[in-house]
Amino acid sequence: MTRDTDAPPADDVLPDGGDAAAEGADDVALDPWGSSTVADYRKLFEEFGIEEFDELLPEIPKPHYLMRRGVIFGHRDYRPVAAAMRDDEPFAVLSGFMPTGDPHIGHKLVFDEIIWHQERGGDAYGLIADLEAHSARGLTWDEIDEHSRDYLLSLLALGFDAEDGELYRQSDNRELQDLAFELGIEANYSELQAIYGFDGETDVSHMQSVVTQMADILYPQLDEPKPTVIPVGPDQDPHIRLARDLATRMRFFKVTEAYASFEADDAERELLGEAWDALSELAAVRDAETTVRCVHAAQYLAHGESGVDFESDRPSVDVPEIEESARASVVKKLQSAGMEPFRPRTRFFDRQATDEAFEGLVDAVEGEKRVYEGHVDSFELDAEAAAELARQVEVDHGGYGFIPPSSIYHRFMTGLTGGKMSSSVPASHISLLDDPEDGYDKVKAATTGGRETAEEQRELGGEADDCPVYELYAYLLANDDDGLATEVYEECVNGERLCGGCKEQAAVLMREFLEDHQEKRAEAEELLDSLDIDLDSDRA
Repeated sequence: MTRDTDAPPADDVLPDGGDAAAEGADDVALDPWGSSTVADYRKLFEEFGIEEFDELLPEIPKPHYLMRRGVIFGHRDYRPVAAAMRDDEPFAVLSGFMPTGDPHIGHKLVFDEIIWHQERGGDAYGLIADLEAHSARGLTWDEIDEHSRDYLLSLLALGFDAEDGELYRQSDNRELQDLAFELGIEANYSELQAIYGFDGETDVSHMQSVVTQMADILYPQLDEPKPTVIPVGPDQDPHIRLARDLATRMRFFKVTEAYASFEADDAERELLGEAWDALSELAAVRDAETTVRCVHAAQYLAHGESGVDFESDRPSVDVPEIEESARASVVKKLQSAGMEPFRPRTRFFDRQATDEAFEGLVDAVEGEKRVYEGHVDSFELDAEAAAELARQVEVDHGGYGFIPPSSIYHRFMTGLTGGKMSSSVPASHISLLDDPEDGYDKVKAATTGGRETAEEQRELGGEADDCPVYELYAYLLANDDDGLATEVYEECVNGERLCGGCKEQAAVLMREFLEDHQEKRAEAEELLDSLDIDLDSDRA
């Protein structure tokens, strides 16, 4: 969840948030500690299951300009967070920063996303990933202390409310470390190897830092389960996927649909649902008075409606050879269940509940129910109510009740020199600590998407989609003024705007931003010193 300082180039960004990825671009590699590449952001939807953010915009009250402009392009399960904002329900936002260098304008994207969610009522957390910086990047504790202060000052200067939010260092947070220990019980080396490519040369502290990051992501839910969003670049998606898995594994109960006493996997449940829909309708059409039973479902899935016999007291099913594995499996289970009634119910499956928690669940499920060894079936609760009940019982009996964390993903910024924005190449990025005049000069020297001559620019228009300077407007300089971002884009592609004047305008805006930001950083010094966060590590 920490943003890599050597970020790869951004994909094309249109002022309306559209996707203008280069034709044929197909390279996607996500590495939280290396050089992640995303040549075509659409591949993230196809290969990693990230959802498109544009579809959510109507559900978000007054979306941030990064959302409106398509800079925030994807999400995992953000709808619970959006719903919490609309309904004034509890939710949280957290992201972390690995202090490997100066905070720069790429980090500002994450700062802004945290602050925006905090302003909309979220419990906000900003953390310094110092354990990760020491173990995965080899920074000394003196270096970590110095950079940590700079990150926190910029976060405060941009508007983070330290009275309502929480700032912490991984190394100083004992609750976090205890949670990491518990989460580590649910993770194993082969899993980390598959996700991160760890091998026999990977040191144990690096692996431990992964589990610590999982604890960071779930930390906002220690007081109470609530929707939590983690704003990150797509390079951090492996962390999000693992955290969501671990959140689920830590739960006492799993809530699923069921139709009989036996267990079924997702593919089998889909077939059982199909059978129920058909059989309940068929029974009504035939005016059958008999109870729909498992053997009837087996008949339907093996032979279709024509093979269903509601008339016999002892119906049987002749099971043909079925090539489809899920269908064959579920037909056999139904056949074994025989005359057991076949009807939908909500199932509470015991994952790792204590005996007391399981008994508490049995008592809490009201109405018609069936209690089995290892699970409870409710015939009256719907899935949503059942999930909430299971979570409450878990929390009441000492469990966490974690809600799988959500995430939103922003595009990488292109370096001012083209290619990657890299901390090791000062001309490629603008540090939030840069002298305002240096910021002005860097923008003036930046690569653009302009044509070779002014005449060609006027005739053909500029290539704003490939222009690092236009990105500065869209990501930062236009701020909340969509009109300015659109004006710059349209004037560029229509040939009305030349690069010299465009860069001059951007350079002036950048100088003004840095002047204002650094004044606010100076004002935040006293506030930071008053906070309960130790920036002079005893480890140094």
